Amino acid sequence: MTGTADAQQAFLDGAYGNKDGCAYAKTGESTGSDDFFLLTGEGITTAASYCGFKGDVTKEGDSFAAAISCSEEGEGGETEDRVEIRRTGKDYTIAFKDGTRWGPLKRCK
Repeated sequence: MTGTADAQQAFLDGAYGNKDGCAYAKTGESTGSDDFFLLTGEGITTAASYCGFKGDVTKEGDSFAAAISCSEEGEGGETEDRVEIRRTGKDYTIAFKDGTRWGPLKRCK
């Protein structure tokens, strides 16, 4: 089944991340870790960048595809990209066109 959802509408059933990403989701405070990944319905946050979803998020099965606009710490401007947010079991992995992968990211408690 294929469909689209407005990127501003939550398409996930919560926040997903690694240990430090989930700590940030819970408290709003960074642990200072360089190993920090958080996936929400609005975007992807890492230790050094934020990528917001732009336009429609396309759903295919349990996975999603989305255009993103990223800004990196210490860099001027934004870069555009497209990612696949792949569901594997209960976790998600974020896959970029260049082969970079972030995850697996577990649902934050």
